[in-house]
Amino acid sequence: MLGLSPGDRPLTILCLGAHPDDIEIGCGGTVLRLLEERTKVTVHWLVLSGEPRRAAEAKQSAEQFLRGADARHVRLEAFRDGFLPYEGARVKEVFESLKDVKPDLIFTHRGDDAHQDHRLVSELTWNTFRDHCILEYEVPKYDGDLGHPNVFVPLPPKIRKRKVELLMTVFPSQAQKRWYSEATFEALMRLRGVECAAADGYAEAFHGRKIVLEAGR
Repeated sequence: MLGLSPGDRPLTILCLGAHPDDIEIGCGGTVLRLLEERTKVTVHWLVLSGEPRRAAEAKQSAEQFLRGADARHVRLEAFRDGFLPYEGARVKEVFESLKDVKPDLIFTHRGDDAHQDHRLVSELTWNTFRDHCILEYEVPKYDGDLGHPNVFVPLPPKIRKRKVELLMTVFPSQAQKRWYSEATFEALMRLRGVECAAADGYAEAFHGRKIVLEAGR
């Protein structure tokens, strides 16, 4: 078991999401925990699609989730939901513009996610950042495509509750969706908490395709 220990070494995080609420669902608790336990954290937050109402929700959510960041850079694009692969060249240009970020840690979609937008974001993440620590998060959905993650981040009760509270308050446009509920988010974190024997019973989980460990970092 290895930890992202509290400390004052600067940390730069890049969070990538195809749609508003993807980042928050997939790694919101981990981001909240990192911002609580570490200082000098810079977060770059990119959401690639969202019509005006969804974009406004995404902006408000980023402000709430990133309150503890030393610096934050939120970027909201307006590509059409469900059509990212068909606008691939333009989406690729956005990723090319991220090469100056130099993140220590990247959160992105899972490579074999059932949603075509999610898969493209994951593919372009690996195309663009070839020597970085990349963790692929999961988003529950009707497709039932949850896999077998191999990286777990336990979440204390305060962090878990804050994540769920924000998801349920800053994205009212999603309230009518049957799967978008407090019970869904709690259940997935509980399941992942069981799998990693989290002390408080809850966790977020990720797929780490390539993880390089180095002493003294």
